[in-house]
Amino acid sequence: MLKILSCRLLAVLGWTLREPPERPARAVLIAYPHTSNWDAFYALLGKFGLGLEARWVAKDSLFRWPFGGLLRHLGGIPVNRRIRQGFVAEMVEQFAATPRLLLVVAPEGTRRLTGGWKSGFYRIALAADVPVALGFVDYTRREAGILAYVTLSGDSAIDLAAIAQHYTEQRGKRPELASPIRWLD
Repeated sequence: MLKILSCRLLAVLGWTLREPPERPARAVLIAYPHTSNWDAFYALLGKFGLGLEARWVAKDSLFRWPFGGLLRHLGGIPVNRRIRQGFVAEMVEQFAATPRLLLVVAPEGTRRLTGGWKSGFYRIALAADVPVALGFVDYTRREAGILAYVTLSGDSAIDLAAIAQHYTEQRGKRPELASPIRWLD
C-alpha cells in the first residue's frame, strides 16, 4: 500500500523512480548530491516506491523528541559525528549478521558545501565486501533512485573516479552546495 501511494504521489509531483534491474541483497547506498532538506522527502518516497528495506544514517541531534521514535521506525540510525566511536566497525558487524541490508549514507555528511566526501561509506562497503549503490535525487530531471551498483576494487582513487562518472548529470536542489567528489579525510 505504501509503495503504491508513494509512486502515485511522486507521479502527481512529476517525479519518476529509477533503479538498475539487479538489486543485491546487501549494499551501502550513498545519497548524492545532498543539498536540501527536501532530499529526505523525495528519498523516503523513493525508498517506499522502490520497496527498499533501507536503514539510513543521520546526525544524532535529529533523533530527539518529538521525532526520534518516528525516524528510528523509518529506518534511521543516529550517529554522533562529533567523536569517533567505531561506527564503521559496528556497521560492518551489522552486514556480517544480516543477510539483507541496505545502509544509506550521505558521503558529504551535511547539506552544506564541503571540500569533499568522507570515506566512511567506502570503508564500510570494502570491509563488509558489499557493493556501493549510487543513490540520487535529481531536481532538474525530477528523478530519484539508484543509478548503479558499483563493486569496489580496493583502490580508492580508481573507485571514486568510477563513482564520479555516474554522477556527472545529477543536480541537487541547490547545485552550488554539492560537494566535489573527492576524498576529504
